[in-house]
Amino acid sequence: MNFYFAPMEGSTGYIYRNAHNALFNNIDKYFSPFIIANQSESFRTRELNDILPENNQGLVLIPQLLTNHAKDFIHTSKKIKILGYNEINLNLGCPSGTVVSKNRGSGFLSKREELDVFLEEIFSQSITKISVKTRIGKDQPEEFYDLIEIFNKYPIEELVIHPRIQKDFYKNKPNLEIFKEALRMSKNPICYNGDIFTAKDYKEFSAQFPSVSTLMLGRGLLANPGLISDIKNNIKLKKNLLKDFHDKVYNDYKVILFGDRNVLFKMKELWFYMISVFSNNAKYAKKIKKSERLDDYDEAVSSLFSEQETLENYEENLVFKA
Repeated sequence: MNFYFAPMEGSTGYIYRNAHNALFNNIDKYFSPFIIANQSESFRTRELNDILPENNQGLVLIPQLLTNHAKDFIHTSKKIKILGYNEINLNLGCPSGTVVSKNRGSGFLSKREELDVFLEEIFSQSITKISVKTRIGKDQPEEFYDLIEIFNKYPIEELVIHPRIQKDFYKNKPNLEIFKEALRMSKNPICYNGDIFTAKDYKEFSAQFPSVSTLMLGRGLLANPGLISDIKNNIKLKKNLLKDFHDKVYNDYKVILFGDRNVLFKMKELWFYMISVFSNNAKYAKKIKKSERLDDYDEAVSSLFSEQETLENYEENLVFKA
């Protein structure tokens, strides 16, 4: 089984990826949070830093682009190609209202004629391999039957399917009936993405879909960075390893970010997920969330690691799970 780490805006940048790869080293591909394609001759500093090869050594990174303009995709792809990348991922999955209102991400799925023209133009350039991360539609799951006919026209490197519609956001359950249809109908390789939070989830999914050989995980890995070790080798996440991982992310952010507030913003985003692997975590989560200085944060995190144990069966604590 191949395992990919999903792009999570604000969370899975190069600081996080490097720490995860250094301490766990079991991800086949990481995907960058999306870059908005445009006609600029240069990247914004934050975007460039995130995909610079020197900031991603020892791991496989696939830059992801967000756009509904073929010329912007092609122009930005050429800049990414110069950096040495031979695959780019197209974001057709983001459900955010600000993205969808501009007919980008999963909003583009409702413009099927335009999407077809867009794909024809970007694939005609042969700049690099193109994979696609998609939802199954914007408003109705049945939209996927038209979408798969469009996708099948093009040599997509990999079709990553999150079987929810845009309106679901992350609520409801993935539509596995439509995913089953995707496996039957797709002419391109398929990767599954959606609600693999525990080793048990993985086993249940694999039993139902034994032919699927590639999974993309996002929120499950943010909650438990050691989830792949559990899936592959039944190695449960140890508190000291999680502490080492936390400390590396934290200390590396302190090097590149200015001021307590910016560092705390990043760490609080991660704790929204990671807190789930601790029992009786409510008071610690509250302390972390209320921290306004690094000293306060240090005290809260130190108390959490010294007083609490990580859980082997933490599914009931997943506060982000629909």
